[in-house]
Amino acid sequence: MNATVAVFGVGSWGTALALLLARNGHTVRLWGHDPEEVAPLGQDRENRRYLPGIHFPDSLTVGVDLAVALAGVDLALIVVPSHVYRATLERLRPHLAPTIGLAWATKGLEPGTGLFLHEVTAEVLGAAWPAAVISGPSFASEVAQCLPTAVTVAAREADYAHQVAMVLHGSNLRAYTSNDVIGVELGGAIKNVLAIATGIADGLGFGANARAALITRGLAEMVRLGLAVGGQRETFMGLAGVGDLVLTCTDDQSRNRRFGLDIGRGGTVDAALATIGQVVEGAATAREALRLARQRRVEMPITEQVDRVLHHGQNPRRAVEILLARDLKSETL
Repeated sequence: MNATVAVFGVGSWGTALALLLARNGHTVRLWGHDPEEVAPLGQDRENRRYLPGIHFPDSLTVGVDLAVALAGVDLALIVVPSHVYRATLERLRPHLAPTIGLAWATKGLEPGTGLFLHEVTAEVLGAAWPAAVISGPSFASEVAQCLPTAVTVAAREADYAHQVAMVLHGSNLRAYTSNDVIGVELGGAIKNVLAIATGIADGLGFGANARAALITRGLAEMVRLGLAVGGQRETFMGLAGVGDLVLTCTDDQSRNRRFGLDIGRGGTVDAALATIGQVVEGAATAREALRLARQRRVEMPITEQVDRVLHHGQNPRRAVEILLARDLKSETL
Protein backbone atom coordinates (compact mmCIF):
# COMPACT_ATOMS: atom_id res chain seq x y z
CA MET A 1 0.00 0.00 0.00
CA ASN A 2 1.43 3.35 -1.05
CA ALA A 3 0.75 6.17 1.39
CA THR A 4 1.30 9.90 1.58
CA VAL A 5 3.32 10.76 4.67
CA ALA A 6 4.28 14.12 6.16
CA VAL A 7 7.47 14.01 8.26
CA PHE A 8 7.98 16.88 10.70
CA GLY A 9 11.60 17.58 11.62
CA VAL A 10 14.58 18.03 9.31
CA GLY A 11 17.28 16.77 11.66
CA SER A 12 19.22 13.59 11.00
CA TRP A 13 16.50 11.20 12.21
CA GLY A 14 13.60 12.99 10.52
CA THR A 15 15.52 13.11 7.24
CA ALA A 16 16.53 9.45 7.51
CA LEU A 17 12.94 8.35 8.07
CA ALA A 18 11.77 10.51 5.17
CA LEU A 19 14.37 8.82 2.95
CA LEU A 20 13.28 5.39 4.15
CA LEU A 21 9.61 6.09 3.46
CA ALA A 22 10.31 7.50 0.00
CA ARG A 23 12.40 4.45 -0.88
CA ASN A 24 9.49 2.29 0.29
CA GLY A 25 7.41 3.82 -2.50
CA HIS A 26 5.48 6.39 -0.47
CA THR A 27 4.95 10.05 -1.29
CA VAL A 28 6.81 11.99 1.40
CA ARG A 29 6.68 15.63 2.44
CA LEU A 30 9.48 16.66 4.79
CA TRP A 31 8.64 19.76 6.82
CA GLY A 32 10.82 22.14 8.84
CA HIS A 33 9.91 25.35 10.63
CA ASP A 34 12.95 27.42 9.61
CA PRO A 35 13.01 28.55 5.95
CA GLU A 36 16.76 29.18 6.10
CA GLU A 37 17.34 25.60 7.20
CA VAL A 38 14.82 24.04 4.84
CA ALA A 39 15.67 25.89 1.61
CA PRO A 40 19.10 24.26 1.10
CA LEU A 41 17.57 20.80 1.47
CA GLY A 42 15.25 21.46 -1.45
CA GLN A 43 17.97 23.07 -3.55
CA ASP A 44 20.68 20.50 -2.86
CA ARG A 45 18.29 17.50 -2.76
CA GLU A 46 20.17 16.24 0.28
CA ASN A 47 20.71 17.16 3.93
CA ARG A 48 24.35 18.20 3.74
CA ARG A 49 24.52 19.13 7.42
CA TYR A 50 23.45 15.78 8.86
CA LEU A 51 23.46 13.20 6.04
CA PRO A 52 25.80 14.48 3.33
CA GLY A 53 25.99 12.63 0.06
CA ILE A 54 22.62 10.88 0.35
CA HIS A 55 20.35 12.09 -2.45
CA PHE A 56 16.63 12.68 -1.98
CA PRO A 57 14.36 10.52 -4.18
CA ASP A 58 11.97 12.38 -6.47
CA SER A 59 9.03 11.35 -4.27
CA LEU A 60 10.45 13.33 -1.32
CA THR A 61 9.63 17.04 -1.26
CA VAL A 62 10.65 19.64 1.32
CA GLY A 63 8.80 22.71 2.57
CA VAL A 64 7.76 25.00 5.42
CA ASP A 65 4.02 25.33 4.74
CA LEU A 66 2.04 23.20 7.21
CA ALA A 67 -1.17 23.29 5.22
CA VAL A 68 0.62 22.03 2.13
CA ALA A 69 2.50 19.38 4.09
CA LEU A 70 -0.69 17.95 5.59
CA ALA A 71 -3.05 18.23 2.61
CA GLY A 72 -4.41 14.78 1.83
CA VAL A 73 -1.81 12.83 3.84
CA ASP A 74 -2.44 9.46 5.45
CA LEU A 75 0.15 9.73 8.22
CA ALA A 76 1.81 12.58 10.13
CA LEU A 77 5.17 11.49 11.57
CA ILE A 78 6.70 13.82 14.17
CA VAL A 79 10.48 13.64 14.56
CA VAL A 80 11.39 16.71 16.61
CA PRO A 81 13.16 17.02 20.00
CA SER A 82 10.98 16.33 23.03
CA HIS A 83 11.12 19.92 24.26
CA VAL A 84 9.27 21.15 21.14
CA TYR A 85 7.00 18.13 20.68
CA ARG A 86 3.95 19.80 22.25
CA ALA A 87 4.46 23.06 20.36
CA THR A 88 4.82 21.18 17.08
CA LEU A 89 1.66 19.18 17.73
CA GLU A 90 -0.24 22.36 18.57
CA ARG A 91 0.90 23.91 15.27
CA LEU A 92 -0.26 20.82 13.39
CA ARG A 93 -3.64 20.55 15.10
CA PRO A 94 -5.59 23.09 12.99
CA HIS A 95 -4.46 21.31 9.81
CA LEU A 96 -5.04 17.71 10.95
CA ALA A 97 -8.03 16.07 9.28
CA PRO A 98 -9.75 13.29 11.28
CA THR A 99 -8.53 10.77 8.70
CA ILE A 100 -4.83 11.48 9.38
CA GLY A 101 -3.03 9.03 11.64
CA LEU A 102 -0.23 10.19 13.93
CA ALA A 103 3.10 8.68 14.90
CA TRP A 104 6.24 10.00 16.54
CA ALA A 105 9.86 8.87 16.61
CA THR A 106 10.87 11.34 19.34
CA LYS A 107 12.57 9.78 22.36
CA GLY A 108 12.28 11.45 25.74
CA LEU A 109 9.93 12.79 28.39
CA GLU A 110 8.48 16.29 28.14
CA PRO A 111 10.89 18.65 29.95
CA GLY A 112 9.26 20.49 32.83
CA THR A 113 6.30 18.13 33.20
CA GLY A 114 7.86 14.68 32.92
CA LEU A 115 4.90 13.58 30.81
CA PHE A 116 5.19 10.72 28.35
CA LEU A 117 4.68 11.89 24.79
CA HIS A 118 1.51 9.84 24.43
CA GLU A 119 0.15 11.85 27.37
CA VAL A 120 1.11 15.09 25.64
CA THR A 121 -0.59 13.83 22.49
CA ALA A 122 -3.78 13.05 24.41
CA GLU A 123 -3.78 16.52 25.99
CA VAL A 124 -3.43 18.25 22.61
CA LEU A 125 -5.48 16.00 20.31
CA GLY A 126 -7.60 13.90 22.65
CA ALA A 127 -7.09 10.32 23.76
CA ALA A 128 -9.06 8.81 20.86
CA TRP A 129 -6.74 10.03 18.07
CA PRO A 130 -4.93 7.11 16.35
CA ALA A 131 -1.35 7.41 17.58
CA ALA A 132 1.79 5.28 17.63
CA VAL A 133 5.37 5.55 18.87
CA ILE A 134 8.37 4.31 16.87
CA SER A 135 11.49 3.32 18.79
CA GLY A 136 14.37 0.86 18.81
CA PRO A 137 18.09 0.61 17.97
CA SER A 138 18.33 2.82 14.90
CA PHE A 139 21.08 5.32 14.12
CA ALA A 140 19.92 7.80 11.49
CA SER A 141 23.02 7.51 9.31
CA GLU A 142 22.67 3.73 9.02
CA VAL A 143 18.98 3.93 8.13
CA ALA A 144 19.82 6.58 5.53
CA GLN A 145 22.52 4.31 4.10
CA CYS A 146 20.02 1.42 3.78
CA LEU A 147 21.80 -0.71 6.38
CA PRO A 148 19.67 -3.43 8.06
CA THR A 149 17.63 -2.09 10.99
CA ALA A 150 14.76 -3.26 13.20
CA VAL A 151 12.38 -1.06 15.20
CA THR A 152 9.25 -1.39 17.31
CA VAL A 153 5.95 0.37 16.60
CA ALA A 154 3.66 0.58 19.62
CA ALA A 155 0.02 1.67 19.74
CA ARG A 156 -2.98 0.95 21.94
CA GLU A 157 -4.82 -0.55 18.95
CA ALA A 158 -3.07 -3.53 17.34
CA ASP A 159 -4.50 -2.70 13.90
CA TYR A 160 -3.09 0.81 13.97
CA ALA A 161 0.36 -0.38 15.10
CA HIS A 162 0.28 -2.80 12.16
CA GLN A 163 -0.70 -0.02 9.73
CA VAL A 164 2.21 2.19 10.77
CA ALA A 165 4.61 -0.78 10.77
CA MET A 166 3.58 -1.63 7.21
CA VAL A 167 4.39 1.90 6.05
CA LEU A 168 7.87 1.65 7.60
CA HIS A 169 8.60 -1.96 6.71
CA GLY A 170 10.86 -2.46 3.71
CA SER A 171 13.82 -4.36 2.34
CA ASN A 172 16.23 -2.77 4.83
CA LEU A 173 13.98 -2.19 7.85
CA ARG A 174 11.90 -4.67 9.80
CA ALA A 175 9.16 -3.21 11.99
CA TYR A 176 7.73 -5.19 14.90
CA THR A 177 4.51 -4.21 16.68
CA SER A 178 3.60 -3.84 20.34
CA ASN A 179 0.72 -2.62 22.49
CA ASP A 180 3.06 -1.41 25.25
CA VAL A 181 3.21 2.31 24.47
CA ILE A 182 4.50 3.22 27.94
CA GLY A 183 7.25 0.62 27.93
CA VAL A 184 8.46 1.52 24.45
CA GLU A 185 8.49 5.23 25.29
CA LEU A 186 10.27 4.70 28.61
CA GLY A 187 12.95 2.50 27.07
CA GLY A 188 13.68 5.11 24.41
CA ALA A 189 13.96 7.83 27.05
CA ILE A 190 16.01 6.11 29.77
CA LYS A 191 18.58 4.60 27.41
CA ASN A 192 19.81 8.12 26.60
CA VAL A 193 20.51 8.83 30.27
CA LEU A 194 22.42 5.56 30.59
CA ALA A 195 24.38 6.32 27.42
CA ILE A 196 25.59 9.51 29.09
CA ALA A 197 26.64 7.46 32.12
CA THR A 198 28.63 4.97 30.06
CA GLY A 199 30.18 7.80 28.07
CA ILE A 200 31.31 9.49 31.28
CA ALA A 201 32.81 6.22 32.55
CA ASP A 202 34.66 5.65 29.28
CA GLY A 203 35.82 9.26 29.24
CA LEU A 204 37.28 8.69 32.70
CA GLY A 205 39.12 5.63 31.37
CA PHE A 206 37.29 3.13 33.55
CA GLY A 207 37.29 0.40 30.92
CA ALA A 208 35.05 -2.28 29.50
CA ASN A 209 34.15 -3.89 32.83
CA ALA A 210 32.65 -0.66 34.12
CA ARG A 211 30.80 -0.11 30.86
CA ALA A 212 29.23 -3.58 31.01
CA ALA A 213 28.25 -3.07 34.64
CA LEU A 214 26.61 0.28 33.90
CA ILE A 215 24.64 -1.17 30.98
CA THR A 216 23.46 -4.14 33.02
CA ARG A 217 22.56 -2.23 36.17
CA GLY A 218 21.12 0.54 34.02
CA LEU A 219 18.80 -2.00 32.45
CA ALA A 220 17.72 -2.97 35.97
CA GLU A 221 16.83 0.68 36.65
CA MET A 222 14.90 0.86 33.40
CA VAL A 223 12.91 -2.25 34.24
CA ARG A 224 12.15 -1.14 37.81
CA LEU A 225 10.78 2.20 36.70
CA GLY A 226 9.10 0.71 33.66
CA LEU A 227 7.14 -1.81 35.69
CA ALA A 228 6.21 0.87 38.22
CA VAL A 229 4.60 3.05 35.53
CA GLY A 230 2.78 0.19 33.82
CA GLY A 231 5.22 -1.08 31.20
CA GLN A 232 5.64 -4.75 30.31
CA ARG A 233 8.83 -6.60 31.29
CA GLU A 234 9.08 -8.20 27.84
CA THR A 235 9.36 -4.77 26.23
CA PHE A 236 12.55 -3.98 28.12
CA MET A 237 14.10 -7.26 26.93
CA GLY A 238 13.37 -6.30 23.32
CA LEU A 239 14.37 -3.79 20.67
CA ALA A 240 13.01 -0.72 22.47
CA GLY A 241 14.70 -1.75 25.73
CA VAL A 242 17.97 -3.65 25.85
CA GLY A 243 18.44 -3.37 22.07
CA ASP A 244 18.43 0.41 22.02
CA LEU A 245 20.31 0.54 25.32
CA VAL A 246 23.26 -1.52 24.05
CA LEU A 247 23.41 0.41 20.77
CA THR A 248 23.39 3.83 22.41
CA CYS A 249 25.83 2.96 25.19
CA THR A 250 28.48 1.33 23.02
CA ASP A 251 28.74 3.23 19.73
CA ASP A 252 30.07 6.73 19.23
CA GLN A 253 27.36 7.54 16.70
CA SER A 254 25.28 8.17 19.82
CA ARG A 255 25.32 11.87 20.66
CA ASN A 256 24.37 11.06 24.28
CA ARG A 257 27.40 8.79 24.61
CA ARG A 258 29.69 11.38 22.98
CA PHE A 259 28.31 14.02 25.34
CA GLY A 260 29.22 11.81 28.31
CA LEU A 261 32.67 11.13 26.87
CA ASP A 262 33.40 14.87 26.68
CA ILE A 263 32.34 15.34 30.30
CA GLY A 264 34.36 12.35 31.48
CA ARG A 265 37.43 13.77 29.76
CA GLY A 266 37.09 16.99 31.72
CA GLY A 267 34.77 19.12 29.60
CA THR A 268 31.98 21.21 31.07
CA VAL A 269 28.35 20.42 30.37
CA ASP A 270 27.92 23.57 28.28
CA ALA A 271 31.08 22.92 26.29
CA ALA A 272 30.07 19.32 25.65
CA LEU A 273 26.64 20.41 24.42
CA ALA A 274 28.25 22.95 22.11
CA THR A 275 30.58 20.29 20.73
CA ILE A 276 27.71 17.93 19.91
CA GLY A 277 25.78 20.72 18.18
CA GLN A 278 22.46 18.85 18.35
CA VAL A 279 19.90 18.16 21.06
CA VAL A 280 21.16 15.68 23.68
CA GLU A 281 17.87 14.21 24.88
CA GLY A 282 19.36 12.42 27.88
CA ALA A 283 20.43 15.68 29.53
CA ALA A 284 16.85 16.80 30.14
CA THR A 285 15.50 13.27 30.53
CA ALA A 286 17.77 12.57 33.52
CA ARG A 287 15.97 15.19 35.60
CA GLU A 288 12.49 14.09 34.52
CA ALA A 289 13.21 10.38 34.94
CA LEU A 290 14.55 10.96 38.44
CA ARG A 291 11.46 12.98 39.37
CA LEU A 292 9.25 10.19 38.04
CA ALA A 293 11.26 7.59 39.98
CA ARG A 294 10.91 9.51 43.23
CA GLN A 295 7.17 9.82 42.72
CA ARG A 296 6.97 6.04 42.33
CA ARG A 297 9.54 5.32 45.08
CA VAL A 298 11.86 3.56 42.65
CA GLU A 299 15.64 3.51 43.18
CA MET A 300 17.64 4.73 40.18
CA PRO A 301 21.17 5.38 41.48
CA ILE A 302 22.85 5.68 38.06
CA THR A 303 20.23 8.11 36.80
CA GLU A 304 20.55 10.08 40.05
CA GLN A 305 24.31 10.48 39.64
CA VAL A 306 23.93 11.53 35.99
CA ASP A 307 21.44 14.18 37.11
CA ARG A 308 23.84 15.39 39.81
CA VAL A 309 26.71 15.66 37.34
CA LEU A 310 24.67 17.48 34.71
CA HIS A 311 22.50 19.73 36.88
CA HIS A 312 24.10 20.02 40.30
CA GLY A 313 27.83 20.31 39.64
CA GLN A 314 28.78 16.84 40.88
CA ASN A 315 32.33 15.79 39.93
CA PRO A 316 32.05 12.81 37.53
CA ARG A 317 34.74 10.79 39.31
CA ARG A 318 33.02 11.40 42.63
CA ALA A 319 29.74 10.21 41.11
CA VAL A 320 31.32 6.86 40.27
CA GLU A 321 32.81 6.61 43.77
CA ILE A 322 29.32 7.13 45.24
CA LEU A 323 27.90 4.35 43.08
CA LEU A 324 30.66 1.95 44.14
CA ALA A 325 30.24 2.84 47.81
CA ARG A 326 26.54 1.90 47.93
CA ASP A 327 25.52 -0.84 50.36
CA LEU A 328 25.83 -4.43 49.16
CA LYS A 329 22.57 -5.92 47.87
CA SER A 330 21.16 -8.77 45.84
CA GLU A 331 21.36 -8.44 42.07
CA THR A 332 17.71 -9.49 41.80
CA LEU A 333 15.53 -6.67 40.46
